[in-house]
Amino acid sequence: MTALPPDPDPRSTPGLEPGGGVPPGSTPPDSAQTSGLGEPAAPTARRKLSPAAVVSLIALAVFLSLFVATGVFLLLDM
Repeated sequence: MTALPPDPDPRSTPGLEPGGGVPPGSTPPDSAQTSGLGEPAAPTARRKLSPAAVVSLIALAVFLSLFVATGVFLLLDM
């Protein structure tokens, strides 16, 4: 079984004039309308940072502190 098309067939719709218009005072037939999404496409995050982001930031902080400490050690050893 196939689904009905969203717009009615103009040949079988009563009250339509040739060319698809309606007479004055008549209501046009219903057709499907989509104005937007009913809900957001993606759910909003509950947290600002994911656990992977926190671990990455900690690893970056450790690497930078070791880099700075090595630079200070090399400057003081001269």
